[in-house]
Amino acid sequence: MTTTTADPLRATPARRLGARLLGPALPYLLHLRPMEWPILAGHTLIGWLLATGLAWPDGRAWLGLALWVIALNGGTLAINSAFDRDEGDVAYLRSPPPVPRGLAGFAMALMLLGLALAWPLPSTFRLLYIAALVLSIAYSVPPLRFKRIGGVDWVINMLGFGTFTPWAGWALTGRPLDLEHGLILWAFCPLFAALYPLTQLYQMDEDRARGDRTLVLRLGPDRSLAMAIILTLVAFVMLAAAAWVGGWPDAAGLRLALLALPLVGWLAVLVPWWRHCESWSSAMHQRGMYQALVAWALTDAGVLLAWTL
Repeated sequence: MTTTTADPLRATPARRLGARLLGPALPYLLHLRPMEWPILAGHTLIGWLLATGLAWPDGRAWLGLALWVIALNGGTLAINSAFDRDEGDVAYLRSPPPVPRGLAGFAMALMLLGLALAWPLPSTFRLLYIAALVLSIAYSVPPLRFKRIGGVDWVINMLGFGTFTPWAGWALTGRPLDLEHGLILWAFCPLFAALYPLTQLYQMDEDRARGDRTLVLRLGPDRSLAMAIILTLVAFVMLAAAAWVGGWPDAAGLRLALLALPLVGWLAVLVPWWRHCESWSSAMHQRGMYQALVAWALTDAGVLLAWTL
């Protein structure tokens, strides 16, 4: 094995360039998992775009987006890495570098700096930031470390990523949340409840070795995937309810088709995975997770187009 392959900081051309430019700061950046930033930014922006009817974000919105995606979410993932100390691949970070000294303190400082910068932003955004910050600490940091408890870890993530994230984008407009759009944002709660166990299936061995009793370890792959299918259907029923509340008198057929397309994408990923999960390797489970992320992106796009036609 070559040095380039063995050293996580030299595993790719981008990392080799980063090592030259950033030196010892590179591991801190990698543990913020910038590969996730575009996904989270898109999910946050959907709230803003739904509230404004596809208006281009203003300066306040771009600031809030950066604080939510980089400071809060990046800090959350880094503090999780600081206590997990994973050696194998984790979500959005292949071949993670060894945890650098002081990563937990760096992550906490970044999240608190984000809170300070968010203080002049609308009060609902600020409250959502505080709530997500508290959940992040409770999820990863001992003695609570709720990620060890299957079910509690699930609830924290379905709230934080699923609903708080697009709600934060909406809150940046200062506009009150109505029932129709509230149903849309809350539909992402069961949808992320479906996605979350998919991020754990390929990490079962490492979680078991640490003594963490994650949701997937408690349920097993078969029941975890069956639950994911059911919750995906629940999410799309909620989206259909939001459409009903909104009336949708114009172009209803096209709008429903825009919602049906991502649902088909989810089922195309989940149903074969559920049927064959017991024979799948960790690498196959990991590939399934990234396919589910594509279905998630299709859902964001479908919802946005369906409600802004």
